[in-house]
Amino acid sequence: MRKVFLISILATILVAGAGYFMSMPASLPASVLPQDYRGDTVNGKTLFYAGGCGSCHGSPKGGKCDHPRVENKEILAGGRCLKTAFGTFFVPNISPDKENGIGRWSKIDFANAMLRGVSPRGQHYFPAFPYTSYHLMPIEDVLDLKAFMNTLAPSKGRNKPHELDFPYSMRRMVGLWKWLYFDHKTAAHRKTGSASQLARGRYLVEGPAHCGECHTPRDKLGGLRRDLAYSGAPAPGGEGWIPNITPHKTGLRSWTESQIADLLATGLTPDFDSIGGEMVSVQENLAKISASDRAAIAHYLKTLKPIQGLKRPKKKKSSAK
Repeated sequence: MRKVFLISILATILVAGAGYFMSMPASLPASVLPQDYRGDTVNGKTLFYAGGCGSCHGSPKGGKCDHPRVENKEILAGGRCLKTAFGTFFVPNISPDKENGIGRWSKIDFANAMLRGVSPRGQHYFPAFPYTSYHLMPIEDVLDLKAFMNTLAPSKGRNKPHELDFPYSMRRMVGLWKWLYFDHKTAAHRKTGSASQLARGRYLVEGPAHCGECHTPRDKLGGLRRDLAYSGAPAPGGEGWIPNITPHKTGLRSWTESQIADLLATGLTPDFDSIGGEMVSVQENLAKISASDRAAIAHYLKTLKPIQGLKRPKKKKSSAK
């Protein structure tokens, strides 16, 4: 019995030790930064709107945290909330304010947040922050984004801690989640030089625009189901459905590339209906990037594998009282 007990203790220590090391934050060294790179604010502005930074980090209209619209997309005071099955996430201030925002962050601090999901204090960020897509951005683009954000107005908006259920509130557990779902080794930390329309569209969709974060369903631990990529999913807040954007008949099969690009520019569908929900803000952002970038996004979406996706739940009938 004593031998069994000792083996059990040893096994527990080994498992705990493995979990400890597997869950450690993995930061980038400062040596990955290109020397004397100042940042291109014009490109940074494109990435800012492609990524919809202001739609999440702007202050919600009327002060109601779950309001889908924000007061000003270039005042990054934070304050919005995302209610999920894991608890409520509160979006932080990422303005250049030095007290409540990210005004004191260095270039490598910003790069680690975007590409590794690690804070300046060496803690994991929860994947409600879509670094699982941003990590595909070359480091020059990350620095361009930071350069543009530095030009925006500082805001004194105070950050509010997340209200998450146990054990999801344990940041160290995010390290194990990353081990399962976040392959940061695929990150392209240098520009490839590819200028093709397909490459540009793929980069925007999979990287800064992080389309898959909403249009791809997730499993019970919040990991993206890559086998159903872009095929539609329940809305993150629990109400509504994010549509299929693959070329399947339940998605964009009947749409031309021009019609997709026009939707991103105007918010109007081919039958002159208007989009709604969270997509309104997304479309407003994408209307601010170049027509060639919108065309590249449309082109890439039409090359995706057609996937039927999950069956949408039936709408509940309202009972009259």
